[in-house]
Amino acid sequence: MYRVKQLDTETDLGGFSQWLRSRGVPHRISEERGFQVLWLEDPEHAEPVLEALDRYLAEPDVRQAVAKQNRSPVFVAGRWQPSPRHAPIVLGMILLGVLMAWVTGLGTNQLTAGLLIIDPRMYDWGSVADRIDALSATLASGQVWRLFTPDFLHFSWTHIIFNAVMLWFLGSQVEWFDGRRRLIVLFIVTSLLSNGLQYVVSGPFFGGLSGVVYGILGYCWLSQRNRPRFQFPPALVTFAVVWMVIGFTPLPEVLGLGRMANEAHLGGFVAGLILAAVLPAPGSAQA
Repeated sequence: MYRVKQLDTETDLGGFSQWLRSRGVPHRISEERGFQVLWLEDPEHAEPVLEALDRYLAEPDVRQAVAKQNRSPVFVAGRWQPSPRHAPIVLGMILLGVLMAWVTGLGTNQLTAGLLIIDPRMYDWGSVADRIDALSATLASGQVWRLFTPDFLHFSWTHIIFNAVMLWFLGSQVEWFDGRRRLIVLFIVTSLLSNGLQYVVSGPFFGGLSGVVYGILGYCWLSQRNRPRFQFPPALVTFAVVWMVIGFTPLPEVLGLGRMANEAHLGGFVAGLILAAVLPAPGSAQA
């Protein structure tokens, strides 16, 4: 264990200690000669933990937020474990994705054309100019839903299961801590940027909630730096970014995974970062 902070015994660190446990940070607090000492198992945690501790001690609203989280019904033994009633919007997205996967036969029947960003049977889309013209005509005809319905198209059960797990884990936290309106804004903006970028680059044959998932991940990661509240391993961001970079190489196709919607991943991630930068973290834990 590494000694990182010494404080007087009048300082109540109980709530902060419980918050660290909920984040999976191994630590202990001991008493020595009239002082209490905070120890960490991993020295790499020292800087962020000390920064969080300073805010916890200096800002009453941070202490209130930590206390509220510690007694929150969505944390069980310090782990994020919400039920469907805690994140109905996210649950609805997942169920809609599963329903569309079943109805379209995983994108193999004619109903799929009604959910793609344009109907490829009606327009030329071989060049970027053609794609822009086709999308303009589609939107002018009133088919605005096509900007969002590709999110709910999936072409394998593995694809939708992975997206559903990630969306539930991250999206449920955004819905609980930052509110349903913030989640809806995230969905709209990340969908528009991820689907739009993917379409312009590669055409209409793509689908999946991956762009939204990347957007929520980018939002959680950057917004978390200003107001800690989300629970996820830091390595998740590294893995997601590395996987996105790998997607731009031939490796996934060599491994038999097919071509990924890399531009949708990139567009969603950038959209999430932008929203985290321009939208302040809500002060309340539930909207």
